[in-house]
Amino acid sequence: MSTKQKKIAVLTSGGDAPGMNAAVRAVVRSAVFNDIECYGVYKGYEGLISDKLVKLNARGVNNIVNKGGTILKSARCNEFRTKEGRIKAKSTLDKYEIDSLVVIGGNGSLTGALLLEQEHGVNVIGIPGTIDNDLVGTRCTLGYDTALNTAVNAIDKIRDTASSHNRLFFIEVMGKGSGHIALNAGIGAGAEEVLIPEQDMGLDRLLKSLKKSEKSGKSSSIIVVSEGDKIGDNVFKFSSYIEKNLPHYEIRVSILGHIQRGGSPTCFDRVLASRMGVFALDCLLQNKSKIMVGVIDDKMVAVPIKEAISGGQALDEDLIRVCDIISI
Repeated sequence: MSTKQKKIAVLTSGGDAPGMNAAVRAVVRSAVFNDIECYGVYKGYEGLISDKLVKLNARGVNNIVNKGGTILKSARCNEFRTKEGRIKAKSTLDKYEIDSLVVIGGNGSLTGALLLEQEHGVNVIGIPGTIDNDLVGTRCTLGYDTALNTAVNAIDKIRDTASSHNRLFFIEVMGKGSGHIALNAGIGAGAEEVLIPEQDMGLDRLLKSLKKSEKSGKSSSIIVVSEGDKIGDNVFKFSSYIEKNLPHYEIRVSILGHIQRGGSPTCFDRVLASRMGVFALDCLLQNKSKIMVGVIDDKMVAVPIKEAISGGQALDEDLIRVCDIISI
């Protein structure tokens, strides 16, 4: 950021994730520390188009590090997908003489930030805020750890009732096209099977696995399914197939849904958000743009946004092997 660039804006966009507030807090306080004016944009890119900005200070972000959701609100904005919409967004930034924008969000949000830089020269820094953990260039995205722990806690509770009634539960977790939550929650909660988008297990193999589990003496089972799994349309298709082929099973389906987005962020996510927010300002002060901040081997890194959104983060093959070995 040059000496003339004294104003920045921060927004949260797309699906909310625990830790977004902690990241906003870190960005604002780092800006204040460096004598930079900071504006918050309400409702993401929608607010940037409709001029919903407010000046923030250190006291204005008090007591939010522990809060879920986002105080700046979030939205998915179709108008911003158009060139006309992005022109309006740039006009709003010009009105406040804002040169740099910090975007906290996932793949779609960072794609929008990149377009704003390419078309209008706005300095942009991305902070990965998504529970799906599906961005390249960071070991963890904001909200992933909290969502994972929420999922494990919920599965643990379902396990209690499953074992009490000798039931088979299909439990769907979030992840879109990414199996990170399903794989890790499945291992952490001791699931009998984990169905993820990255592996096509096949319905016949699932049936065979359940028969083997039943033969070994198990009277109840937990199957964790990523919402993006390839082998069927949804978790109900899986349960219907098993119910048809193993009619003696008492089957239940539980979709954890948006509970995974909510709740107070874990300490891990709070610290990660704080580190990312401060590092984002460090990058702007070093005149960096078009980058997403991330953490690799516990070190802060700056990754080109184009690279970050190029494809999903690969699953750890060792974790897949661990899951295969212990899920018997």
